[in-house]
Amino acid sequence: MPDTIRACLFDLDGVLTKTDVVHAAAWQEMFDSYLRQRATRTDQRFTPFDLVTDYGRYLDGRPRVAGVRSFLASRAITLPEGGPDDSPDQSPGTETVHGLGNRKNALLRRRIAADGVIAYPGSVRYLRAAAAAGLHRAVVSSSANCRAVLAAAGLDGDFEVIVDAQAAQREQLRGKPAPDTYLFAASALGAAPGAAAVFEDAQAGVAAGKAGKFGYVVGIDRIGQADVLRAEGADTVVTDLDELLDGP
Repeated sequence: MPDTIRACLFDLDGVLTKTDVVHAAAWQEMFDSYLRQRATRTDQRFTPFDLVTDYGRYLDGRPRVAGVRSFLASRAITLPEGGPDDSPDQSPGTETVHGLGNRKNALLRRRIAADGVIAYPGSVRYLRAAAAAGLHRAVVSSSANCRAVLAAAGLDGDFEVIVDAQAAQREQLRGKPAPDTYLFAASALGAAPGAAAVFEDAQAGVAAGKAGKFGYVVGIDRIGQADVLRAEGADTVVTDLDELLDGP
């Protein structure tokens, strides 16, 4: 990275922890159930959720409710917005954007409780090396479960700043691909955008790093989308963060 970098801003799911695959599976389970139910009710063809294309294009890295809206729009489905306290029950006539999001979150929590959280060893090596080098560190996640995931992965003591869904709501920050959450994290660390690096695996997150004019944007390719991440603005793309370390 450029010598001017003084702060590292890490996404969580898919960058530090393997919870990206858990998120994707929860989205798939929720949407397939909803779409199958809707197809039966409306006598239409059921087209299942695509775990790669749909997740990467419409959901990965976005705030939960924004992801629901984005995916539904891709299927030309319009639902009432509802509110944050909507039931996750998907019974006919009661489904809302917030309700579907809450259903996904319930499925996600169930999977995490059953299987735990695994951190990527290479990313943990890089994170700890960045700390040893005196670089400031923040985690920037659109997840409402960010702190619980960090704790489960044993990473809750590795960051000076945590910007999660609750912080974004409190500070009225737009979600990725807008750069707001990353800009807020850099400011909280006392770093100008040009002196901060963004580490992202999601298309929306890389686009946020580019839009915020950060000093360096690192794309992490876990699913074979290196060219897409470069097109969104990644300065370099790796398969795991320890590839950025010198030596063995």
